[in-house]
Amino acid sequence: MAHKSHRQKALQAQLEGPREISVVKPKKVKALPVAAASMDIDDDEGVVIAQSGSASAEASASSSGFAPLSAAEQSSVLKNEFRRVPIPPHRMTPLKREWVNLYTPMVEMLGLQVRMNVKRRAVEIKSSGHTVDSGAVQKGADFVKAFALGFDVNDAIALLRLDDLYLDSFEVKDVKTLHGDHMSRAIGRIAGEGGKVKFTIENASRTRIVLAETQIHILGSVQNIKIARDAIVSLILGSPPGKVYAHLKTVGARMKQRF
Repeated sequence: MAHKSHRQKALQAQLEGPREISVVKPKKVKALPVAAASMDIDDDEGVVIAQSGSASAEASASSSGFAPLSAAEQSSVLKNEFRRVPIPPHRMTPLKREWVNLYTPMVEMLGLQVRMNVKRRAVEIKSSGHTVDSGAVQKGADFVKAFALGFDVNDAIALLRLDDLYLDSFEVKDVKTLHGDHMSRAIGRIAGEGGKVKFTIENASRTRIVLAETQIHILGSVQNIKIARDAIVSLILGSPPGKVYAHLKTVGARMKQRF
């Protein structure tokens, strides 16, 4: 116990003793370049305080090591963008027939360079000096891809004018594994007599649908694609068209109230 009390006394003496104050010398500030003219230097603490936002921007650019691109360099980046969209063999004849209507909006609206490569069976798109939008090449590629999937030119041109339109593709086998006559009946339920069911789904969901054998392609916004896809999935799983019509009518009424 005596040894323990001696320790306690030593600790108490250290706590009650005078505290040592460490003196820190102010840091020396090195000479700054021309940008230092717009800065104030606090000699007491060695801290540099920026007075203008431009000086801080220059400091961040120099710290990262990359200077911002000029307008000329940005335009040169747009010129080098290139895209090649393959065309299926059965869509080459419609492509040649609708070629004038296909390349005219891409040239006039987006300022792109477009050509048809017959040997490779593809449409090649390249940005030019008249291209202003950075996403113009992607829009043009989506437009040509929509036409290659089977959409009409007047429907696919909406991809160039609007930013919230997308393409969605899936197969009947992704929903349910069907073979033979069962597959034919499922496709018949989706199309309907004379395409009546397909037209009803398109008008109710404000989308465009293409049936290409077992593949189904939908063009529209994200919300409208979901509505059309749910209706098609219900038909594939065996729901009668009348039940699907009733559901689409309810959804259409909700959409009108929302807008």
